Order: sequence, then C-alpha cells, then structure tokens
Amino acid sequence: MSPVKRALFIGHVWPEPRSSAAGARSMDLIQALQAWGWQVTVSSAAQLSPHRADLSALGIDELEIRLNCDSFNAQLAKLQPQLVIFDRFLSEEQFSWRVEEVCPEALRVLDTQDLHSLREARQQAIKRGGEPELHSELAQRELAAIWRSDLSLIISDYEMSLLQQHYGVSASLLHYYPLLSEGRQPASDFDGRKHCLCIGNYRHAPNWDALQYLRRDIWPALRKRLPEAECHVYGAYPPPKAMQLHNDKLGFLIKGWAPDARAVMRDAKLCLAPLRFGAGQKGKLLEAMECGTPSVTSAVGAEGMGNSETWGGYLADTPEAFVDACVALYRDATAWQQAQQRGDALLKRFDRQSHLRQLRERLSTLSVERDAGRKANFIGAMLRHHSLRSHRYMSQWIAAKNRFPAAE
Repeated sequence: MSPVKRALFIGHVWPEPRSSAAGARSMDLIQALQAWGWQVTVSSAAQLSPHRADLSALGIDELEIRLNCDSFNAQLAKLQPQLVIFDRFLSEEQFSWRVEEVCPEALRVLDTQDLHSLREARQQAIKRGGEPELHSELAQRELAAIWRSDLSLIISDYEMSLLQQHYGVSASLLHYYPLLSEGRQPASDFDGRKHCLCIGNYRHAPNWDALQYLRRDIWPALRKRLPEAECHVYGAYPPPKAMQLHNDKLGFLIKGWAPDARAVMRDAKLCLAPLRFGAGQKGKLLEAMECGTPSVTSAVGAEGMGNSETWGGYLADTPEAFVDACVALYRDATAWQQAQQRGDALLKRFDRQSHLRQLRERLSTLSVERDAGRKANFIGAMLRHHSLRSHRYMSQWIAAKNRFPAAE
C-alpha cells in the first residue's frame, strides 16, 4: 500500500468559489490535489464566512487555526503534511516559520493569487498621480515570501515577467498557473440577450473603485445613447453605501449577491469592467468569455489574458472610449459575434487539463529536487534565517502576551 500523501492548505480566508476568482482558484487547486491522491486539509485563521465552500461534503478536512499561537505547531506535528500551500504571502509570513520548524521536509508552495504589492502600487498611483512605486515595503515583504518558498504559483504572464526581469527572481522558483477554463459553455445568441452586467466581490478595492467610476463617469453618458439598456450590478459583500448608487430612473440596478454568477452572465449582452487598477487575472472576464458574453474593460483588466487584438470585446481606458465601445458592441450583431469568437480563441490559453498536468509534473519534479533547489536558493535561505526569526520571536512574544494578559 502506498503511503498517505497529506497536503495542508493554509487559507488567508476560507475558500468562497461563488464569491471571488481567488476562491474559485483555491478550490480548483484543492480539488486537483485531491484528485491526484492527496489527503487535503484546509485551514484558516479567518472567521467562518457565509458563502464558504462546503468542504466536508467534498471529503476535505477542515482545521481552524490561530494566529501567533503554539497550538498550530501541535496541529502540524499531528498532521505531518508533505506539502503545505500558503494562500497569499500574508499566510506565508505568519505560518511558514512554524512549518519549517515542525515539518522541515514538507514542500512549501506559495499561491500569490496576484501580486498584492503591484495592485497596491497602482491604487496609490491613481490617488496621487504618477507612476506606481514598485519598491515599497509591501513589495519587499511579498518578494521575500516568494524567495523563501520552494515554489510560487503566479497567475499571469505579466507578473511572471515582472518578477524575473524587474525583481530578478529565479525562474526555478516560479510556476505559471493561471485561472483555468473548460472552454465556452452553451449560451444565448445576440438577439436572445439584453442589458449590461457588472459583477465582482466588493470587498476587493479594484472592484469597488470600478463600480463607482462606472456609475459616476460612464453610465450616465452610456444610458443616453442606449436608453433601453440597464446595468445590473451583482457582487458579494456590497458595502451599505453601494445601495446609494442604485437608480431606477437611470437603469443602474444594484442586485446584490448572485448565487449563480454564470446564469446572470449568460443572459447579459455585455460585461462591463472599467478597472482603473488591479493585478493578476480577472475571473469575471474569463467567465464572460466562457459564457459567450463580450466584455469592455481596461488594459489593466485584460492584463495577463489578452490585448486589444485578441480580446473578446474591446479595451478602453477613458470614459468616452468606454462608452463608444459599449455602444458598438450593443448595437452591432456582427461586431458582437466577432468579439465572442475572439473570446473563444483566447480561452484555449487557459485550458484546465493542460495547466493541471503541467502543475502536477512540476510538483512531482520539485519533490525529487527539493534539497538541491533549497541549496541553490541562497537568498531564500538567508531570508529564512533572518526574517523568519524575527517573525518567530514577534509571534512568540504575542503568544506569551496573550497567555499572561496584564492585570486590569
């Protein structure tokens, strides 16, 4: 009998595949490991959320863990995973030193989801003007987590290039693993659709900014040119102030959470995503192509997926250009169908089976070459020696402080 292979997934939050692309990506990875024969345990220090996946129904163990607490060491010692996946660099910062201490032979894999520091730099550039600052403290922390890990999963080819060419990260530490697609699904044609759709998790700053930008700078002009069209806004966790954007007269309708995002996407004539900043890959735009729904987005929105020539819709970076693009697609059946066909072709880049096969092969190779890889990664070893000790001592200090609270 083959020995049991145990994998531990440490989530920044509990996976919510129906709320965000990050949640869907996490579940894809977890279920792939399960299909490859791993016994998977999913853990998180976050609060249990209402839209989280029902992991127990899928035969996946759940483990609630605590920050800055030695109880995690005991949980690790009992589980003895051979593979640990950190969901975003913050999880790696908090827990990797404990994994190295208790299970030094376990492979440590970081799923960045997107480069948080790139997203933050672009957000600050929007606020202040000028170019994004790529050498921030956040970038240093995120890059340190990448160097410390045996392998990092990178969601976009743009970020793969940025990490290697701008930051000098070795290709041996990186693996391109985008959002996955099974290709186009059956859907209505041009005449069977109406209205525009805007969808996203509104705890995510780029989505909330895009919604306000759409309502303030784009939709009033677009509504004048398409008076019959409505904009249906869906998304998890809309802030209370989102309801203030609802306007029946303008046809700007806040619908709230969509239990089945694909169902509402298949009915829409256009998907609108006027993102002004962000990073990674945009799950809603991949989903739009899968549903045969042309989209209008920005260059940032299409980054890591396509360009103006290959996009399943149009790219526009000013309100005026965005309105023109929407009108062209909404009115012209031929332009709409051509955009749909470009989306069909683009989906082939993200073929699920192809990327899963490549990831499985990379993990298999990594398990054999683990020691040689760590020896070659001197920068990572140095960062673990210095940075992780500081994380460890700070965490131990907090744990001790929590055990012996000051008398009131």
